[in-house]
Amino acid sequence: MPKLPGINHQRAVKAFEKAGFWITRQGKHITMTNGERIITIPRANPINSFTMADNAFLI
Repeated sequence: MPKLPGINHQRAVKAFEKAGFWITRQGKHITMTNGERIITIPRANPINSFTMADNAFLI
């Protein structure tokens, strides 16, 4: 099975903003919410694809 590529954290933030999330807090991690759910995106380049898979189920 081929290795899945990661994604840049800035690109992930933009994708979640398009999905209706907004940034509530920034530090070592970026915390975003849509009013119902809270997600945390690490500031890493690239973000591991398995880490992002946990957040993708929220949309």
